[in-house]
Amino acid sequence: MAKKGILLLLVAGGFLAFTADDYDLLTFDKIALSDTFYAEGANFGDLNQDGVMDLIAGPYWYEGPDFAKRHEYYTPAPFDPAGYSDNFFAHAYDFNKDGWQDIFIIGFPGQQATWYENPGSTQGPWEPHVVFEAVDNESPAWADLTGDGLPEIICISNSRYGYVEPDWNAPARSWTFHPLSADGGWQRFTHGLGVGDVNGDGRMDVMDKDGWWEHPASLAGDPVWVRHDVAFADRGGSQMYAYDVDGDGDNDVITGLRAHDYGLAWFEHVEQDGRTDFVRHLIMNERPEENRYGIVFAELHAIDLVDMDGDGVKDIVTGKRWWSHGAEGDPDVNPRAWLYWFKTVRNADGGGVDFIPYLIDDDTGVGVQVVAGDINGDALPDVVVSNKKGTFVLLQDRQKVTKAEWQAAQPKPYNASAAGGGR
Repeated sequence: MAKKGILLLLVAGGFLAFTADDYDLLTFDKIALSDTFYAEGANFGDLNQDGVMDLIAGPYWYEGPDFAKRHEYYTPAPFDPAGYSDNFFAHAYDFNKDGWQDIFIIGFPGQQATWYENPGSTQGPWEPHVVFEAVDNESPAWADLTGDGLPEIICISNSRYGYVEPDWNAPARSWTFHPLSADGGWQRFTHGLGVGDVNGDGRMDVMDKDGWWEHPASLAGDPVWVRHDVAFADRGGSQMYAYDVDGDGDNDVITGLRAHDYGLAWFEHVEQDGRTDFVRHLIMNERPEENRYGIVFAELHAIDLVDMDGDGVKDIVTGKRWWSHGAEGDPDVNPRAWLYWFKTVRNADGGGVDFIPYLIDDDTGVGVQVVAGDINGDALPDVVVSNKKGTFVLLQDRQKVTKAEWQAAQPKPYNASAAGGGR
């Protein structure tokens, strides 16, 4: 069930001078693992200790490298694409330190977080451990917020932002929520959340649509973190990132603007009159003329950030969450399930930053989680997705081409007078 993807760009030798060997095109081989709606997220890890990455999606894990053999780790229950699943985010992690990666699932907003214990060489059942009853926010993070080298759930609980931490000596017991904010009235369907070092002090901060919380010098006693108000997004997007987009030495912020509508932007970190400010730069919105290349799609409910082409700069991977609110709930009803990567290009002439859009596939999209990374061990980032279309892995490949072929594959700037549409 492999499908050859659209030819995409990699400039291996720079932007100013080229030889015949400099022209590489990225391709993606699409493998459809399932056409059934089980989950809104997927991930990968080596679950059977064979040194090869396996895929996790819904109630199954799929053995690499060809993913043809699947294993059930909880009882499968298909969902109607007009509704929702109870499996939103998947991660692989060895919780009990037995050398076997377990599977960690965060469910529908406001529902449980559960890790399933890898039976290892016994190949027995995967014992579930419910460790937290209600994870709020539609983009909870799984990251090392505290700086201890171990991950936590970053989310909302009881209307407060905070993090959920296990007792690592007994990770199957209930985990503890540590609030970092006051009660702000946030709830399980609040959109937009990110973890990153916003101010460059070496500590991880927390971002939401209205600003960011500054990680204090000490977490003892669960202090309320200092709040910095910034209008990043009016309704909230999905995953947010602190990253030096323009290469000037400080971290900027990347975010979707509305998870169930249009908008993608980066916010430039600037120092003005002794204070920190963020200047919005729109990448894409609801009209073709708002993107240099005329790209338009909505429902950016999942975003990943990865160096897709190996040039040392991270790129944006995102797409449309097809049927996010059913057949008639989208602002752009029933278009294709777009999946793109946007190449981040820092212009050496001081002309700002460009984001060149490359289509990965037009019938995959994203869920609430999209994960990009090297799945098949060839040092090239791949993409795995599970959503209402099914479960898919898109494996990156590259091929040498002529200059003419390379030029033909490049997205062209949008010409409003000549264009008949934005896609």
